[in-house]
Amino acid sequence: MFARTLIAFSTAVAAALLPTAAFAQGAVTLSGEVKVVKMEMSTSGNQEVLVEPTSVLPGDRLVFTTRFTNNTSATVDNFVISNPLPKAIILTETGNFDMSIDGGNTFAGLDMLMITEPDGTERPAELSDVTDIRWTIASIAPGGSGQVKYWAAVR
Repeated sequence: MFARTLIAFSTAVAAALLPTAAFAQGAVTLSGEVKVVKMEMSTSGNQEVLVEPTSVLPGDRLVFTTRFTNNTSATVDNFVISNPLPKAIILTETGNFDMSIDGGNTFAGLDMLMITEPDGTERPAELSDVTDIRWTIASIAPGGSGQVKYWAAVR
């Protein structure tokens, strides 16, 4: 049963990037990947390496990367990249992106987001509450490219 759950999760993590990888917003194409952070021993000590996710376990750290390329001869301004977070992961760091706690309906910095509890009280949002993240790329030059990343962990 556990092995089936592990395979299903690995498939879900890979599938989370498919909309990004297959999506082209006008002149800009996107591709995505996910890597697992592992510790590797070397003669100079332990170091972190990024590897393909053949299997993942609760607590494993992941890096999601989305690459973008402007395939035209015109500058693209204010390009938006939105990523829903797979339910099986938790965001582990803030970054140069806005966050949503309501399924991508509204975005702001984490310090601006509030959660309403079932009893009606409010509390500041935490990384575990984030459902979506969004970057706005100010300008992508003709033929230009770049990447955005976020760090997460398996719940």
